[in-house]
Amino acid sequence: ISDSLKRIKPSPTIAVTQKARELRAAGKDVISLGAGEPDFDTPDNIKEAAIKAIKDGETKYTAVDGTSDLKKAIVDKFKRENNLDYSVEQISAGTGGKQIIFNAILATVNPGDEVIIPAPYWVSYPDIVLLAGGTPKIVKCSERNNFKITPDELKKNITKKTKWIIINSPSNPTGSGYTRKELEALGEVLKKNKNVFILSDDIYEHITYDDFKFFTIAQIKELKDRTLTMNGVSKSYAMTGWRIGYGAGPKDIIKAMAKLQSQSTTNPSSISQAAAVEALNGTQDFIKTRAKSFKERRDFVVKYLNSINGLSCLKPNGAFYVFPNCKKLLGTKLKTDKEFVEKLLEEALVAVVQGSAFGLDGYFRISYATSMDNLKKALERIKSFCESLS
Repeated sequence: ISDSLKRIKPSPTIAVTQKARELRAAGKDVISLGAGEPDFDTPDNIKEAAIKAIKDGETKYTAVDGTSDLKKAIVDKFKRENNLDYSVEQISAGTGGKQIIFNAILATVNPGDEVIIPAPYWVSYPDIVLLAGGTPKIVKCSERNNFKITPDELKKNITKKTKWIIINSPSNPTGSGYTRKELEALGEVLKKNKNVFILSDDIYEHITYDDFKFFTIAQIKELKDRTLTMNGVSKSYAMTGWRIGYGAGPKDIIKAMAKLQSQSTTNPSSISQAAAVEALNGTQDFIKTRAKSFKERRDFVVKYLNSINGLSCLKPNGAFYVFPNCKKLLGTKLKTDKEFVEKLLEEALVAVVQGSAFGLDGYFRISYATSMDNLKKALERIKSFCESLS
């Protein structure tokens, strides 16, 4: 096995989901709150577009990093929703958002380059950097600041070796979102450090709550030319299995990403691309309706968790995760959050993911992208389990 592969580990979130599947297959009544996947179905208009593409014979290879129709739809999306102007030469489509991030890091990071990653982080960021031979520079962000990096923390961690900073808003695993004011404050630091590129992971853009207004850092004029904005159809359009993500950014980086993709997967599925065109160009009405359902679940989950002795949980701005603090329950019986989630699965048959998998110990992640009935049963089990520890 190659040395580069030895530097990384399997995805903890996928491992938890797989373990839950195995227990279910063995007849156990497991409730999985581990997967980052909407429980809603892909809308019918998107399915119909895919069926039409099949019937019309759109089943051949396409351009490596996306059809012209898909790239045009992505350009229009950025203009319509974010007031960002891109040419089709600045757009890349890949097999999910993960491939866009993977391509960007592998195409730009050299051994010794540093990538600033605020923690808690999506589990794949550090491993992708390690695979590229770079150094993940993890900045642990305080719960007091809603798990977000501050301008001072950013400034202290930038060096001559810094190649990228990754910003994920709303965040996986916390659901915390950066306001326009917060991103502009970070932007002031980045304006002074022109060697640093910004990778903005906006995959949860449309899943936001209350009075939170989404803003992406590429909207700061002076930073647009150094920003790669990643997005996709997986979360907002309930299209996780279709595997379409996209990015917009500097032409030279987009061209390098296409070169890498030409020697790995080549094009994303032609059928999925046709479906994604309809997703981006078609009706968007269902997005708000589904976000309202997610908000109801969020409110229920946060209130219930905060009623459990030993747990506390912030109310997130977006995504479909909560990141409760379980430090008060760790001690003699269970020493780590990993032991906590392993015992929770073993004894209460509820699958969640330990906070340490996201770079911050003493927490665990719950995905509330499941039915209210499942959430009620799962939280009752979590409560009983927590009571058994005291």
